[in-house]
Amino acid sequence: MNLLLSSRTGALLLSASVVVLGGCSTFEPDGGFAPVQRETQLRTGLKAQWLRSDAEQTSARQEVSALLSKTLSVDDAVQVALLNNRGLQAAYAELGVSEADLVQASRLPNPSISFGRLRRGDEVEFDHGLQFNLARMLTAPLVSGIEARRFEQTRRIATLETLSLVFETRKAWFNAVAAKEAVRYAQQVLQSAEIGEELASRMAAAGNWSKLDHAREQGFYADAALGLARTTQAELNAREKLTRLMGVWGEQLSFNLPDRLPELPKMPTDQPDVEQVGMAQRLDVQAMKAQSEGLARNLGLSKVTRFLNVLELGAVSNTSNAALTQRGYVVSLEVPLFDWGSARTAKAEAMYMQSVDRLSQTAVNARSEIRQSYAAYRSSYDIARHYKDEVVPNRKRVSEENQLRYNGMFIGVFDLLADARSQVMAVNGYIDALRDFWLAQSDMQLALVGPPPLSSSAASVSSTAASN
Repeated sequence: MNLLLSSRTGALLLSASVVVLGGCSTFEPDGGFAPVQRETQLRTGLKAQWLRSDAEQTSARQEVSALLSKTLSVDDAVQVALLNNRGLQAAYAELGVSEADLVQASRLPNPSISFGRLRRGDEVEFDHGLQFNLARMLTAPLVSGIEARRFEQTRRIATLETLSLVFETRKAWFNAVAAKEAVRYAQQVLQSAEIGEELASRMAAAGNWSKLDHAREQGFYADAALGLARTTQAELNAREKLTRLMGVWGEQLSFNLPDRLPELPKMPTDQPDVEQVGMAQRLDVQAMKAQSEGLARNLGLSKVTRFLNVLELGAVSNTSNAALTQRGYVVSLEVPLFDWGSARTAKAEAMYMQSVDRLSQTAVNARSEIRQSYAAYRSSYDIARHYKDEVVPNRKRVSEENQLRYNGMFIGVFDLLADARSQVMAVNGYIDALRDFWLAQSDMQLALVGPPPLSSSAASVSSTAASN
């Protein structure tokens, strides 16, 4: 909707628009990143940083190098990812895009000037016009409000992507450390199998061992070698996933991980009201609410501009070398003869109802995810605790008793080796259970925040608002 105004009317409108929009027309010094940084610090104790200058990038590289030079704890790995993951930095750039849209929507439209030259015989006429987009001025508060809500939504999504990276990196670290520990125990199993196979070969050669028993030891040795190859490949895969999340390459790939997983906590976290707590802080639900509110406002804008979308009002000054100067105004009005705006309004209504339905489904899914993740967290703790308190100590007692019997020559060396293998298998089971507990804890923390958003989730409000 374009309006051409007389100079006096245009000046008054210009003054009023400046008063209404002037406070929203500047960029924030941090690009709106402070809430993202604050939320990340509150939930993880770590700092997220949007690297927008060469100095900030240099400082981040130095901090990353310092962290990678020592044995990498889980928090160190997450901090490296927050500083070094380029995909996360690209997600933060969406804040800049959204803020630019907000500032653009808050600023007054530029006026336009027209100039014409007409000739009739010896008479030459000059036309001058000054035009203002009055419709954009009148609807600017609505459009600015829509962009402000989209900016808030973009910040929530940036926070969600940050926290998602945090918990995914934690899980990758636990998997990588557990895989490293599993390789060490697989090497011990292979060493035990190698000793058993060598002894069996010597005894079979001496005629003191049956072919069946010898074949069994050879089979166990082959299985142990295959198990080591598989665990080594699993360690490589787990380490590479952690590498991708941390965004490291080249010389940085030589980072060191601990030899063992963190110990199991003495008690699990008891949260009987976990569903209510989770729903109060799920960022994806909050983002969907903001999207629905933005679409509702956009629906109102569509209805406001349904019938009258082009109206031009302007001052005109015509000068001629053969007549007096003509001054006046001209009005241009779009006649809604073929398009009454019903299609745009119907589209906005459909998108709003779609957003409401998606919000309801998101809430249902969120409640289920929270309950499921908490149940998995508690059950994985109980399993790991059972391994630690019952299974592993029992295997250790059996091993000690068998060692005494071997010393007393009541059992042979193969019985002792078989018992050692059983003990290693029990320890491997505990490692897996301990890893599953830490993974379940990370999944529960992520469920209390929300899953990573779809790439298009923030675009629907923007594209609809822009179309109006």
